[in-house]
This record gives sequence, structure tokens and C-alpha cells, in this order.
Amino acid sequence: MNLRYISAWSIKNPVPVLVLFLVLTVAGLTCFFGLGIDESPNIDVPIVSITVNQVGAAPPELESQVTRKIEDAVAGIGNVKHIVSKVNEGVSATTIEFELETNVDRAVNDVRNEVSKIRTQLPPGIDEPIVQRLDFVGGPFVTYSVSSDRRSVEELSWITDNEISRALLGIKGVGQVERAGGVDREIRVNLDPARLESLGITADMVSTQVRSVNTNLPGGRGEVGAQEESVRTLGSAPSAEKLAATRIALPRGRWARLDTLGTVNDSSTDQRQMAMIDNKPVISFSIVRSSGANMVTVEEAVDQKLEALEKTLPPDIKIKKIRSQTIFVHMSYHAALDSLLIGGGLAVLVVWLFLKDWRSAVISSLAMPLSLIPTFAVMKVAGFTMNNMSLLGLALVIGVLVDDAIVEIENIVRHMSMGKKPFQAAFDAADEIGLAVVATTMTIIVVFVPVAFMGGIPGKFLWQFGLTVAAAVFFSLVVARMLTPLMAAYLLTPVKETHGNAATLKAYNRILIWSLNNRWKTVAVGVAFFALSIVLFKMMPTSVIGNIDRGESMLIVEMPPGTQLADTERAVKHLTNLCLKDENVQSVFAQIGSGMAANRRSAATAGEVNKGTLYISLKPRDKRQVSQQDFEAEIRGKLLEVPGARLSFEARGGITGKLKLILVGNDTPVLRHYTEKLTDQMRGIAGVNDIVSTAALERPEIQVYPNFERASEQGISVESIARTALIATLGDIDRNLPKFNLPERQINIRVQIDPKYREDVHTVKNLRVAAADGSLVPLVSVADIKFASGEAQIDRYDRYRQVTIDASLANGLPLGEALKKVQALPAWKEMPKTVRNIPAGDVEIQKDIFGGFAWALTVGVLLIYGVLALLFGGFLHPLTIMMSLPLALGGALIALCITGDSLGFYALIGIVMLMGLVTKNAILLVEYCLMAMHAGKDRLTAIMEAGEARMRPILMTTVAMVAGMLPIAIRIGAGSEARAPMAIAVIGGLITSTLLTLVVIPVVFTLIDDAQNWLRKLFVKLNLNSADELDESSMNAAQTPRPQYGDHNGTTSGGSQQGKNQPRESSEPQTSVSRH
Repeated sequence: MNLRYISAWSIKNPVPVLVLFLVLTVAGLTCFFGLGIDESPNIDVPIVSITVNQVGAAPPELESQVTRKIEDAVAGIGNVKHIVSKVNEGVSATTIEFELETNVDRAVNDVRNEVSKIRTQLPPGIDEPIVQRLDFVGGPFVTYSVSSDRRSVEELSWITDNEISRALLGIKGVGQVERAGGVDREIRVNLDPARLESLGITADMVSTQVRSVNTNLPGGRGEVGAQEESVRTLGSAPSAEKLAATRIALPRGRWARLDTLGTVNDSSTDQRQMAMIDNKPVISFSIVRSSGANMVTVEEAVDQKLEALEKTLPPDIKIKKIRSQTIFVHMSYHAALDSLLIGGGLAVLVVWLFLKDWRSAVISSLAMPLSLIPTFAVMKVAGFTMNNMSLLGLALVIGVLVDDAIVEIENIVRHMSMGKKPFQAAFDAADEIGLAVVATTMTIIVVFVPVAFMGGIPGKFLWQFGLTVAAAVFFSLVVARMLTPLMAAYLLTPVKETHGNAATLKAYNRILIWSLNNRWKTVAVGVAFFALSIVLFKMMPTSVIGNIDRGESMLIVEMPPGTQLADTERAVKHLTNLCLKDENVQSVFAQIGSGMAANRRSAATAGEVNKGTLYISLKPRDKRQVSQQDFEAEIRGKLLEVPGARLSFEARGGITGKLKLILVGNDTPVLRHYTEKLTDQMRGIAGVNDIVSTAALERPEIQVYPNFERASEQGISVESIARTALIATLGDIDRNLPKFNLPERQINIRVQIDPKYREDVHTVKNLRVAAADGSLVPLVSVADIKFASGEAQIDRYDRYRQVTIDASLANGLPLGEALKKVQALPAWKEMPKTVRNIPAGDVEIQKDIFGGFAWALTVGVLLIYGVLALLFGGFLHPLTIMMSLPLALGGALIALCITGDSLGFYALIGIVMLMGLVTKNAILLVEYCLMAMHAGKDRLTAIMEAGEARMRPILMTTVAMVAGMLPIAIRIGAGSEARAPMAIAVIGGLITSTLLTLVVIPVVFTLIDDAQNWLRKLFVKLNLNSADELDESSMNAAQTPRPQYGDHNGTTSGGSQQGKNQPRESSEPQTSVSRH
């Protein structure tokens, strides 16, 4: 028993069938309520980061002393794909991307081992390297604010880090809690440089003494009396007042209290980052989920924990949610469900309009829920979530699910119209249509096999889409083969033959007769249409994913390097005010610098104070007149009022919506020169906006050049000179700072020159450095101090210097078209070979997508042919069916052109799906023709009867599929902008393929049949054994001269007598055949 002949068994044994579907339905519904909701599939991308902090270190020094050594160390690890480094002041961040099949945990261990091997080669002044994995779907997705009308900023910061963050980090799925805004408590010892000079001591000496005195150390273990007791040495001052009274040793045996050298204050760290809501300063914290965690589930758990936590916190502490990505996720989820329900309703309506019988419509329509619900069980077992890819598969396939049931029920109704009772009609029709139904379903399933296993990130995304579609289509086949005939046999009532489609059939017959009498003209039309498709394909604008209206715009602000926090704050506030004046804006949340993780509160990692991000929350879509993209285009001109600021709108997620170019080379000046030339020329391209190059980023510096001759005479090393400048201006590195011990935490004690003196360059020049003989000499006497500029940021790609060019694209300018315009600029022709262009960002993703889909499409077509060859038992007539594939491509491209959509990720998915869908019509026609010819009918009669019998189910299934995808195509709901091109491509391809298949495929069938007959004659002449294996019907046809096609009854002018004398049967032949 197989799926082809299982219908008869199901009709005779209804109880097991009903029990089976009851079990599948219960299991599916149970799993549905257990499925999580997310934006995208969780993808475990093997990316490992190495972060090294060194307070005050300039990018060039970090690059040569840290970054290059780390890159060289990890380059030899297996499966490394790319090594990308970014070096800023005090921070070197190296990201290692591995091939997707690499085990992430093993990759992290390998990287950690290689870094540990070279640890001794790295500068002693760095913090310990942080090696950790990166999550592809990571990044803060929900943000909360913490406020109080009674507490200081430092107190709120401590409560956020100690109370709130610790509680949230215990929640499953919370990977990190990042605080933005606020400061940390710190004991500040601000020294007076004049006082130090008069006493003959340096800031470094003071810092060293405070560290050595103010500490608690273990003292061993002793036995006192009859018991053993531990010994502790407690030198840490219990309060800032006690610390101020610490005695500092001076030269020549003198002493001085610490507070006589300057001031000692219980204060806070320098503010290096801040957060604001509508220009009101706040302290906020954001949640970063761990790998594999579900966004919606994590946020729900966080909300519950915060609700419980607020009851234990002081009553003046208020926690409020500021922004959340899950708002869009929920909107997109409900929009997909709406599209699914509306599409299903339209498909049901189509069935009823064609069959004009509510029983038949209900039986056919039940295929949708009974196919969808068990699919949820497959999704649950596979670990899927209800995300944009799986939901897209369900919404797109809704019209397909009813496809097999329509073919089954229409064939049963047609048999009933011949006078058969429903029970017998169900037996005969189900057996007759079995091969066609199985073949159409299998072609849809196999086309997604290569897509699901496509390499790269696109393949990982499509795995959930492909398996979801394949599972749903398979269950629709099971429903059509088992439940639909069963219900039809017991529930349908006898019907009379109707002639509602007589006029349509008559017109179709005339067209079909003309095409059969003008075969090469018909073939020429099909070839011309395919040629037009190729031309259109080459002309189509390309992109990755269309713009999505998320209701939130993200504006990146970058002030010139060296800009102070106060200046960046003023610029951000001005931009916020400009946004708030727009009627479409609801609120603006701004961050300056980057947030700090609760377990990594170093001032060095707090972020760059010249950079900020504005999260502009727009009003709900039904309360604003413009889309998010139109809003960004309109307000961009107003935002240019901020002088010196670099502004760019970013898209969220892995797809940035930007044009990104990477130039690499070893000669930095040459690299910068051609980068600047290229960016100047790019500004002349309409639609390419916000052009930003990292080549132009330089910051002001005070550069200290040691005079080696004078320094050696004094016995002063370069390290002593550098340390003098560091301690005086920033204090020691965090791990060397003395600590102020409290019961619940340790607080840094930072010793440095008072900030009010650091504003004068003469103070820096006159800093004292200890010579070998114990004397103190001015810094300017052993070094030259100059004002200059240095690199603010150094980017590296695969161990080469790189320069990145980013540009935003105007709404309506596809990425592929913009890239072509950029690549046509004269600057490329002038570039030397030492400067190379590396595809990056969306450009690289687009390249991977098109390359992957080309491979998947090729393999998918071969698999379709293989399945058809197995089912039909031969190689020639499956070629007839395959000829329907080229007829779909042009329709898809024409539809995309009409709607103004580009050829991107989702449109390509639609084209791949088309390859499985459009074979259905050809299978129905070819299968009937072969069956009729095997029953003894001539080819003309077989073709005409196939057209008459199969036209209605072909039109019904096509219209039902189009109706099911219509809600997606007309962009209903959140996120529909990206999904629409896929539905549009499928609808366009289905329409043209259906219309042309009904005419072209019968002609191709005759040509293939003639070719088969010619081959048989050739084999007979050559006396080959394979001649015995050929189809008997083909032999009969070969003995009959090809007639001139006349009327639809099969009469000929001087043709086959069989065609003239054999009456036109009202029923289809019931004999099974061996198909070739």
C-alpha cells in the first residue's frame, strides 16, 4: 500500500483514518501552544571575539603591540574564515569568524589557548584579554529605565548593577545586562602638581604608596591556646577620612598626610556615557539574550522578574520599559497569522465558486487546517519557533495546501457527474488521479531540499522555511490521499453534469487546435517568452531584503574625534528636538558612548564620547501618514543643521540596508588617498547618502617624543616617561588601582593630577619624572611635547589595514543598482593593484544569496526531473513536464517589474518555489494523455480529452494558490514589505505558466512523443533489446500517421480511422499504465 493506492483502503477503513488525523490534530495543537515567538531563526554562528583594554593607549601602539600579535596567533586555527579587528583608544577588539560547520565551544577554546600562549609577549599594562563567543542574533533587544526622586546618580547606578542586573542574569536566556548612563563610585585623590614639586615627589610615587599601604592581605595561620586561628593583615582604610590621613613617605625621611598633597573625595568616575529619554537624563539597562534564547520568552521572564523585584526595592525606585523589539515581532506574528487566515478564506471561496457545492468546498477546505496543524508538531520537534521564516512558509503555502484536495474532489465530482454514486466515484477518481497528486506534491518537496541545505547564513535561514513548507505539503498529500476521498465517499450527494464552463472549454479547444496545427509557431512563442525572461533577469535591480517599517528608526551620530562628552550631548539634544518636532515621532531614546555590562564596569570600556545613537520611536502605522523610510528621507535634510556631525540611519538586524565597501592594503597613505577620491566621486551619485569613510578619522593628540640622549643621561626609561603621563592624567590601570574595601564591594582609589591643572599643557610639560639618582626632572627636559593628530580608529581585515566606506541608500534605490553605479566610477580604474576591494556587508550577503540560490535552483530542477522520471518510469515525457519551468520565470519577473520590487532574498525564494509549483499543471495534462493513449485512443483524442478534463482543476488550483498568497502580495500588516516580493513572484509566475502550459505543453508533448517514436524505430532497425521495453501505446501511435488537427472530437482530415470511428467517451479510461 502506497500513497497512490491508499485512497481505496481509506474509504474501506474509515475508523483508523479518522483516529490518525485526530491524533495528528491533538499533537499539532499541543505543540502550537508550546512554540515560541521570535523575529528570526536562532542561528549558532561561530564567531569569537577577543577584547583587550589598555587605559589611554593610542590605536597605533595597540595595533603593533597587541592586535597584530593576536591576529597572527589565531590565524593558524582551523576553519577560520575572516579575522576582523577594530582598534580604538584603549581598546583592541578582534573578531574571528569561523566556517559555519565549526563547533563554537571548541572554537572559543582554541582561540583562548592561542591567546594564552602569547600572553607573555603582550604589554604588561593591559587588562587580561577577554575571549568570548558572539551571538548572531545578539545585541540589546529591550531597554528599561531606572529612576528615583531621592537618590543620586551613583546610587541608582549601583542599584542597577548590583540589585537589578544580578537578579536578571539568573534568568535563563539572559546573556548580559548592559547599563547606559550613570557613573560608578570612586575615591578620587586629586594631587596639586605645585605641592608635589615642592615636596620632591611624583604622582606615580604617591599612587604606588597608597596601593601598598591600603590593602588587606592574608597573614597565615596560628594556634592560640587550644584552637587554630587564621591571621589577616587589614591595611585598608575604613573610610575616605581615614584614607586622607594616610602618611606618605617623602625624600630625606620626611612624611606628609595624603590630604596635604591634594584633595581626597568620595566621588565617582568620569562620565563617559549617558542616556536620555526626550532629552531627560536617565539611567537605563538593556537585555542581551544568550545564544539560542527566544526573544519574546526572555522578555516575558524579565518583565515578571522586574515586577517581583520592584516589591523588594525601595519604594522610590521606579523601573519603566523604554523600548522593545518584541513589539514589532508581535505585530509581524499577528500580521502573518492574519495573512494566513485571509488567504485560507479566499482559497475556500475560490473552491466554492468553481464547484458551486458547499459539501465539496468544505471537504476541500479541511485540507488547510488538517495540513497546517500537524506541521506545528514537526516544527516543535525540530526546535523551530514562530519566526519570520517559518511563518512565511506557512502563509505562502496556505493556497498550496488545498491544491491536492481540489484535484481529488474535482475529479470525484466529475465522475459523479457521469452518473456514478459518490462511493464508486471516490474509488474510481482517487485511483485515477493518484499518480498525478503524488507527483505534484513530491516536486514541491524536493525543490526545497537543496534550498534547505544551501550554505552560508541564507541557507541557515531557509532551513526552517524549507522544512516547514515540505512538512505542510506532505501532510496535504496525506489528507488528499486518505481523508478527502473518504469524506467525499460518505458525505457527497449525487450531482448532475454541469456545463457552466462550456464556453471556456470551447474557446480553449479552438486555441489548442490552432497550436497543435502550428506546433513550431507555438514553440517559438514559448522560446521567445523565455528569452524575454532572460533579458528581464539581467535588467532586474537586485537587493538583499526590502525596507521594513519597524516603527523605529535608528540614527547614528558621530562627532569629530576629540569631541568632549558635553559637546556630543548638545548635538544629540539638538537632534532629539528636531525629531520631536516631527508629527510622526512619539519619543526619542538617546545613548552617548556605549552601554557597560554589569560585570565589566571599567571606564576604559565605557565607549567613545564622540558617538551616539538615537532610537526614534514612531507613532503606530495607522496614526502616521508616512512610512518609516519616507520619514527618514524627509527628516534627513533637517538633521544636517548640526555642524561637523556625521549622521546615518541604520537598519536593525543582520541586514543593514546600506552600501558597504572595504578597501584593504599595506600602504596606508595610498589606501587613504584612493578612499578619499572614491568617496568624493560617490557623492555625485543620486540616492547614495550619508557617505562615511573611516579613512578621515583623526583625533587631536599631545605627542611625547622621548629624547633618548638626555633621558639616558638621567637614567630615565621610556616606560617611566609614559607612566608619568598616564598616572598624572588618568591614574593607573584599573587592575593596579588601590581598592577601598566595603562589606558589599570594592571601590577604586584613583590617584591623579587635579583635572583643573590638566587643562594647561604647561602642567603636562612640567610633570616630574624620577631620575636614577632620586632627583626629579621636568618631563619637558627629557622629551619633546608637540600638538599633533593621530588615527582615531584603525580597522583591519584578514591581517591587512582596511578602510570602510558606508553609505545609506535612498528609498527605492536597490543595492545592486547602487553598486553598479559605484563600480563605474573612474576611481576604480586608477587604483593600484596593492589596493583591493573586499565584498562586505549587504554586498557580501547579496553575493552569497545569489550564488547559493543559483546552486539550489540547479540542483532543485535536477531533483524534480529525477522524481518525475521515477514516478513516470522513463526519461522522455518528464522532459515535457520540465518545459513548464521556463514559462514561469518571465511571469515572476514581469510581476516584480509592475510592482516596482527588486530581485532579492524573498523574491528568489518565490522563484524557487515556483519551480515546484508550476510542474503541477503539466503533470496533470501529461499523465492524462499517457493514460488515454495506453487505453487505445489516438494522440489527438488523448490531448483534447486531457485539456477538457484537466482545465478546470488546473484553473481552480492556480486561482486558489493566487488567492492564498494575495494577502502577502498586497502588503497587509507589519513586516509585509519584505515578504511581498515573494508572493508577487509566485503569483506572476503561476499566471503566465498556467496560461502557457495549457497551450505549449500539449505541443511539446507531441514533439517528445514523435522523438520517442523515432527513437523506437531507430532501435528496431538496430535490433536493440531495449525496443521491447518501449511503451505499447507509443508503438501504436508510431504506426498511425500524425493527423492534421481539426475539431475537438478528434476528427482528422485524412488521419487516423481510430480517431474518426471511436466515439468520444464521457468517462476517462480506468486502466493503469506503465509510463515513460
